[in-house]
Amino acid sequence: MISIRIQQLTKRFGSVTALHHLDLTINPGELFFLLGPSGCGKTTLLRSMAGFYIPEEGTILFGDEDVTRLAPHKRNTGMMFQSYALWPHMSVAENVAFGLHERKVPKEEVKRRVGEALESVHMSKYADRRPNQLSGGQQQRVALARALVIRPRCLLLDEPLSNLDAKLRLEMRTEIRRVCKEFKLTTVYVTHDQKEALSISDRMAILEFGHILQVGTPREVYKRPSHKTVANFIGETDFLPGKVLGTAGEYTTVETAVGRFDGLLGDPARVPEVGAAVTVSIRPECWELHRNEEKRNVVRGRIGDSIYLGEVAQYEFVTGNGTKLKIFERNPRFVDGSSQGELYATVEPEDVVVLSD
Repeated sequence: MISIRIQQLTKRFGSVTALHHLDLTINPGELFFLLGPSGCGKTTLLRSMAGFYIPEEGTILFGDEDVTRLAPHKRNTGMMFQSYALWPHMSVAENVAFGLHERKVPKEEVKRRVGEALESVHMSKYADRRPNQLSGGQQQRVALARALVIRPRCLLLDEPLSNLDAKLRLEMRTEIRRVCKEFKLTTVYVTHDQKEALSISDRMAILEFGHILQVGTPREVYKRPSHKTVANFIGETDFLPGKVLGTAGEYTTVETAVGRFDGLLGDPARVPEVGAAVTVSIRPECWELHRNEEKRNVVRGRIGDSIYLGEVAQYEFVTGNGTKLKIFERNPRFVDGSSQGELYATVEPEDVVVLSD
């Protein structure tokens, strides 16, 4: 297992700066995700790690080795792309063995390692088939075996599940995590799918315009986003603009158009002054509905449109001034006739995130 360290990395394409002095450390054996909207720099960063792009500034370290300007084939990385790039005229086993033949590995060892790689992804019985005889999920497993068979120092994945249907994506998420942990691989995974990242990553980085906005575990990033962009990109949220009234202990009090809220700072290093404009972020599932008025972090209103999904209901909660909030209620109580009339929506202070504008 190796660590990957990115130090002050800058990559330009003509007049466009794709990466701006990035610093990032990925721990040995970690399954690390790079997320963000299209054009944020996540694929550029991955390809720089792989050696396909040479940065103008900065350093890339695999362990203690500087690989910044090392050729891709000398970095010993396993790489998987959106298109699996399997040779159509070769069998599954021949596709997996290709990288070993290029490295002039002895014939008997090739056979053994190909068998082990196919076994690890449950594809042994398909060794003699051609790629066009396989499903999309099976081709994805072959591509993964081909990346693993060279025994890479790290595994780099560029949206590997984007060509699969929803059911296969769910299956392969778990499979990729199992294989990476079984082989103790440091893995960097690029995706735009937040559910993928939340479900299997150890940690993640959210990028925007070539900058890293936040690094953390899935829970940290979801529960305590440090920027409005992060809160908006990962999951759904209600945004309420407001002004800071003051700070008491760990909580900051914000006055909004729908009420006063005590909450936690998304970025404790950026403490807003009294009177500063901020944005309050509240996840829809954090709200609770009551018939009787509560005293803290309360909004008065009524339910407008609603969608009943059995275990959960999704409400459009309309406040007294016309603001519409998204509220998700588990084990729904306020549906059908019970939703009529005035209600009170409350939220715990630890579920209110105060973001500096």
